[in-house]
Amino acid sequence: MIGRSFITMLKDRGGNFGMMTAVAAPLLLAAGGVSIDMANMLMTKNQLQDATDAAALAAASALVSDEQPDIAAAKEIARKFLRTQGGGTTSPDDPAESGEGTPSEAASSTPDWDDVNTLAVNITETPNGAKGKIFQVTVTNKRVIDFNAMTRLLGTDSIELEASSTAESATETKNALSMFLVLDRSGSMAWKTNTINTAKTSCPNYTESNWSRYPYLRASSPCYVTKIDALKTAVSDLLAQLLVADPDQIYVRTAAVSYNASQDAAGTLAWGTTGAAAYVNALVATGGTASGSAFKTAYQKVIADTENTAHAAKNGQVPTKYIVFMTDGENNYANDDTVTKQWCDTAKANKVEIYSVAFMAPQRGQELLKYCATSSSYYFEAEETADLVAAFKAIGERASAMVSRLTK
Repeated sequence: MIGRSFITMLKDRGGNFGMMTAVAAPLLLAAGGVSIDMANMLMTKNQLQDATDAAALAAASALVSDEQPDIAAAKEIARKFLRTQGGGTTSPDDPAESGEGTPSEAASSTPDWDDVNTLAVNITETPNGAKGKIFQVTVTNKRVIDFNAMTRLLGTDSIELEASSTAESATETKNALSMFLVLDRSGSMAWKTNTINTAKTSCPNYTESNWSRYPYLRASSPCYVTKIDALKTAVSDLLAQLLVADPDQIYVRTAAVSYNASQDAAGTLAWGTTGAAAYVNALVATGGTASGSAFKTAYQKVIADTENTAHAAKNGQVPTKYIVFMTDGENNYANDDTVTKQWCDTAKANKVEIYSVAFMAPQRGQELLKYCATSSSYYFEAEETADLVAAFKAIGERASAMVSRLTK
């Protein structure tokens, strides 16, 4: 009797679902809790990283601003930036963590979110060339995330998230440079642009159709800016950017070479921009177009060992090498395109950065300059005087850029 009852009990499946539910419920609840906490962690991690990046850049930028705060003030800028961004901070540099002040003072002045946030700001300063400084700002921000009750069923109450960011800034041009301008001064550069010259009431306005009458074309009104004068304005703007970056003339060396049907005598690379400016301002537009020899000369001069030696003695750096190549037309003979391309290939293979500007140029001229440019972002097309000035200004700004940049 007892045996039959025992066997009957074993065969009875009533209540299995309840038991399985009792076993599985905590796991299901924990899984739901984990999914919620994972979403929260991802969102918080992104917010934490964004705030940390912004704080590092803010401090790095401040160190090279006109105010130029000291290291301690820059650290405080990073802390305040994180607070306003919602990053929440308590720093090893703060009195509560350095032992300054009484425990009661520290506790009374500490916001509630300090219990789950930790900030460390480290700033290093190194020399930059002859007189400048390089600042590296590293910000590490940590936050404790408490899990919800369901996730805690797995035995873990919280997790610490960490975001770190490093930014650099410099008080002077970080990279020394040598730049050679290769400029077209062929006869078509004497033709008019579509920009009125407000300094003159009338002048000979040369175009392709009346160029055969040079230099006897009668003056007409209004007077338009010539392409050669637009080029002089544009180069002046480029050189102005370099001068702003290097007012003491210890990082930048420049020169120019012009060409028409043949290469003109090349300028000599020298500190600053004075020599290059004088060379360009003296250009007169005449003759045909042949760019190969001028580009070759610019390359050989900018890549010469003497350039590295000059910079090493003056600023202790290896300079970045640039060629700025400009034309408004096309070479008279296709062979000169071939020669120019060969020297462009050689320059790029030897890490010379090539900017090119096609100014109201025909298709073949544009194609040559596109080929020679280091990349598509180094190539500019200009159809108006303002476009040409903007192109040369952009080249100058890029070459002399002094900006804070995120490095990690």
